[in-house]
Amino acid sequence: MKITGTIVNYYYHCKRKCYLFSNRINLEDNSEDVRIGKVLHELKLEEKSNTEIKLDNISIDKITDKYVIEVKKSDSDIQAARIQVLLYLKKLEEKGIRRIGKLVFHEKNSNESVELIELNDKSREELNNCVKEINILLESDIPPLPQIKKSCKKCAYYEYCYL
Repeated sequence: MKITGTIVNYYYHCKRKCYLFSNRINLEDNSEDVRIGKVLHELKLEEKSNTEIKLDNISIDKITDKYVIEVKKSDSDIQAARIQVLLYLKKLEEKGIRRIGKLVFHEKNSNESVELIELNDKSREELNNCVKEINILLESDIPPLPQIKKSCKKCAYYEYCYL
């Protein structure tokens, strides 16, 4: 299976969600939080040119001459978003395009925070290990058991996992 940015993000957020989504069990169409995130994403990207670039199996929010930009609703799961951007940087590098990653978080109080990410030996190894782990997870015949977390109640898969 080709690993996408969403799959990498979900792997860090919740391995069960990653497994279910990757096996085409998509429950996000009914999620209010997902709708809000998509609307914020679309509004922000409408303000500027060069928005949403599709390359192979990834969708990059924005690319400039210096940055690959990923827009997120909040900074609640920075590690997941960071690995997602590393995947984009690697895919672009394979095509001969070198950029710096830029995570942009839109907080509830209208503040915006930014984190820069570079693809280097250490981050490349982290990404490669993550992709190996995801492939092992997705080769399983059954999904991982749910892990109860505070964030579960807002998840689109909550009813599937707990009710």
